[in-house]
Amino acid sequence: MYNIILAYVGLALSVLMCSNKILWRISQFSSLVLIFPVVSLTIMEYSSTSVNSALSADFMAVGLASLSAWLLPLMLMASQQHVNAEPMIYQRVFIFSQAVLTGALILAFLSSDLLLFYIAFEITLLPTLMLITRWGAQKERYQAGTYFMFYTLVGSLPLLICLIGQYQHSGTLCLDIFYLNPPEFNYTINFWWLGCIIAFLVKLPLYGSHLWLPKAHVEAPIAGSMVLAGVLLKLGGYGMMRVSHLWGPMNTLSSEFILGFGLWGMISVGIICLRQTDLKSLIAYSSVGHMALVAAGILSGSTWGYMGALILMIAHGIVSSCLFCLANCWYERGHTRNLIGSRGALMMFPLLTTAWLTSSLMNLALPPSINLFGELMAMVATYTWSTFSLSLMVISTVLAAGYSLYLFGATQWGYTVKTLHNLQLLTSREYLLMILHLTPAIYLIPMAQWLI
Repeated sequence: MYNIILAYVGLALSVLMCSNKILWRISQFSSLVLIFPVVSLTIMEYSSTSVNSALSADFMAVGLASLSAWLLPLMLMASQQHVNAEPMIYQRVFIFSQAVLTGALILAFLSSDLLLFYIAFEITLLPTLMLITRWGAQKERYQAGTYFMFYTLVGSLPLLICLIGQYQHSGTLCLDIFYLNPPEFNYTINFWWLGCIIAFLVKLPLYGSHLWLPKAHVEAPIAGSMVLAGVLLKLGGYGMMRVSHLWGPMNTLSSEFILGFGLWGMISVGIICLRQTDLKSLIAYSSVGHMALVAAGILSGSTWGYMGALILMIAHGIVSSCLFCLANCWYERGHTRNLIGSRGALMMFPLLTTAWLTSSLMNLALPPSINLFGELMAMVATYTWSTFSLSLMVISTVLAAGYSLYLFGATQWGYTVKTLHNLQLLTSREYLLMILHLTPAIYLIPMAQWLI
């Protein structure tokens, strides 16, 4: 596993040293090749009980690490036309930031030491901030970057304090030792758990701490939106899984309040999505609703909740990234994200409409999509926690179907705005980008038993 981290370090260094002619080729080819060693961890036997190693590869970590490795070449492919017009030094910094960000994410997912996880968690902030503030489309990107850094750093401070206290208490931050010797129940550990989990609730984000996400999505370039929706939000869910499993269900009494607040936020976000006029903002708010169900499955404390949350995170990472790519294809031609100005795409780009339809149906968890399996398992786990939660989840599911169909209908049907002239045809690169998004999402449908 160390060679995988070193490979991404080598990719970042090669971007800085290679010639200008082969910059994009070597970065895309290398990122494609690095997918195979990450995915191969799923079929190799790794012992996660060794306390001498700082890295471990269990099923939960490998699934999210594979998602991160898969999205890196797709981000480069989607950003090439957007960044090609800039000076070569900025192109190098752009690719370097994405390589560092992906390497830090994989390091965070594979780490078995809480201190190493925290360091990798914080490393992801600077490349993401650079993507938002430097390559964003409008001047509001500086405000979006400020929101992103403020929320994330404020949430990370209690996590750092709790990790220092935990090290002074037990003398180690290795997760394997904690699993062998779980802490006994007391109210101090309950507050300790709250301090650890605040950073992950902000990163997820839970409703109430989500204000940075729509701003960051709207102002970020396509690569920033893809990595935010595809992987960075899952870092919060992964941290919640690790920490919640660490303390155990008896030491997390406050999870009932957080779980109920998340279920209420699912309904609120669904209503907000139905009145959005910005294409990227609607997709961003839908991510908040899906991640609330992920938090509910994790905080239920059951095996079904954990498996449902993991499946939903992987499925949402692929589908939401595809939706942002589809929105970017239209934005590069129509130069607008307004839903009213995006009408009538069915008559102009019928093949693109097929990708819109498939992604929208997966986003609303239509059978037999992999999203459905994740949502059902998380809902069953949440229902065992409280029967009253079923009514809230039913309402949120209906709202999710409503805004997903609203997203598809508003962009594909109707008459095209008359001010749009001389739109460019879709390139083979963009068609390949959609295929590489939808292929794993469809491939995972018959492989659902493997995920479970």
